Amino acid sequence: MAASLKTLLALVRQAEPRTAPSGWGITLDGAIAVGAAVAAVFEAAQTTSHGPVLGLMALTALPLALRRVFPVAAWLVIIAAIMAVQQTTVPPVALGAAVFAAYSAIAYSKYRNLAIAGVVVVTLAATAYFPLPRFPGRLTAVLTIAPTVIAGLGIRELRRRLNDSAARLRRAADEQETATLQAIEAERARISAELHDVVTHNVSVMVIQTGAARKMLNTSPGEAEEALLAAEAGGRVAMAELRNLLGLLSPAQRDGQSAALHPQPGLYELPALIARVSAAGLPVELAVSGTPRALPPGADLAAYRVVQEALTNVLRHTANAATAVTIHWGDELVITVSDNGPGTGGDWGRGLLGLRERLALYGGEFDAGPRAEGGWRVRAVLPP
Repeated sequence: MAASLKTLLALVRQAEPRTAPSGWGITLDGAIAVGAAVAAVFEAAQTTSHGPVLGLMALTALPLALRRVFPVAAWLVIIAAIMAVQQTTVPPVALGAAVFAAYSAIAYSKYRNLAIAGVVVVTLAATAYFPLPRFPGRLTAVLTIAPTVIAGLGIRELRRRLNDSAARLRRAADEQETATLQAIEAERARISAELHDVVTHNVSVMVIQTGAARKMLNTSPGEAEEALLAAEAGGRVAMAELRNLLGLLSPAQRDGQSAALHPQPGLYELPALIARVSAAGLPVELAVSGTPRALPPGADLAAYRVVQEALTNVLRHTANAATAVTIHWGDELVITVSDNGPGTGGDWGRGLLGLRERLALYGGEFDAGPRAEGGWRVRAVLPP
């Protein structure tokens, strides 16, 4: 007894998720139920006019309206109604409604195993103890049960697969949306870093040059003119890099022609970069060792930005500090920018954090901080 009870509880606990029926499905079931009930009552009325009997005949079909919402309950009500009128000729439509309700109990019940067991046991018991004129014998019951169970399980499996497919499609759509949002955020971060590197450096140089020109305008007009020319050159470089960046974002023009893009800056432009910074009053020495080699465009740009950002920070914080830039080509590319100024207090700004992220994309390493002997050092390593 205990074992049987445990088995029954296990069957009950095997509940499966069930999707809510759609509005059109409930409407269709209601129409089927009303039509079947009218047909059952009409056929029964040919042999009897007893009101309760006709009411029970209606109950042999009306519960079909709830066959998706309360499948087992609808089936049990139909079976009970048929048993109640078993001494009266049961219309075929009522027997069909019972079979349809049994199929629905198996197909839509949350408790599949319990529904199957109930359909089999109740149908066999009903046909054994309440033989019906048009539904004779256990063999007929078995032949009715088998296709009913198979059909119910088949529809149940089909619904499960459709639900699984819909869930997979929803997950794929959610993952695609997440990936798209991540790509957009990554692109925004990249554009933000590029704008920061381009604008901060060139504007810093221009501010220093124009400030120097203003101070020397009356005392040294020639030097003031040179400072203004250097500021103008820096502005042209900034405009060229901004045009290049905007061209990468929208290369096609309205007339269908591609924008003329300048090559991205790289280590080959270090001499020009150092010349502009030196013209702004920052003494910089460049030392290159090893055998230079071609870098991927993105890695080359990242290496250039390391030097550019480091020199920009020196200009902003310690404009007259002696600065050394060393480029060592070995198994790895090692870039070091160091100065002997007072430093910045050890805090990393947005530019340095952006450099770390940029170098990480190419498997590189980045570090920046104060030197023991004074000053600040920026160091970057790019793998071969």
